[in-house]
Amino acid sequence: MKKILETCRLYLREMEQSDFDALSRILQDEKTMYAYNGAFNDTETQAWLDNQIARYQKYGFGLWAVVLKESDEMIGQCGLTMQPWKDGEVLEIGYLLQRAYWHQGYATEAAKACKEYAFTKLHADEVCSIIRDTNIASQKVALRNGMTIMDSWTKHYRGEDMPHYRYVVKNIRI
Repeated sequence: MKKILETCRLYLREMEQSDFDALSRILQDEKTMYAYNGAFNDTETQAWLDNQIARYQKYGFGLWAVVLKESDEMIGQCGLTMQPWKDGEVLEIGYLLQRAYWHQGYATEAAKACKEYAFTKLHADEVCSIIRDTNIASQKVALRNGMTIMDSWTKHYRGEDMPHYRYVVKNIRI
């Protein structure tokens, strides 16, 4: 188990196959996955997990397991991914937690740590969060992470057009 980041209440580590059940509790929950137009099945969940593991190998980062220090329980995922945006690719902070852990500051805590990682370890000029227009809770996390709306774009996903905002924060090197 490779720990990547640590915060007051959490640590983030690479996901592995043994995290499938914990990941399923997130990706297979209809209410949690409303911004993705519904829950994933086992095959889609495995593909998601395989994609993260491939990202670790390709980029050295991806969505990491968010683990509560006090219980050693995986409660979500948060991390950095390269995402398509319009005609290019952007470095994104993504986050998705089990519903039982919403509204307790965990997503913001993890996202802020990922922003610092992007700026200090990856020397990124900026990071963003790409968020569906209807996902108000995730938009609030982006705002608490110092981001502002830069632009918007409609993505086509799971058979539907979905408007998204791109929240951005720049690395201010002093």
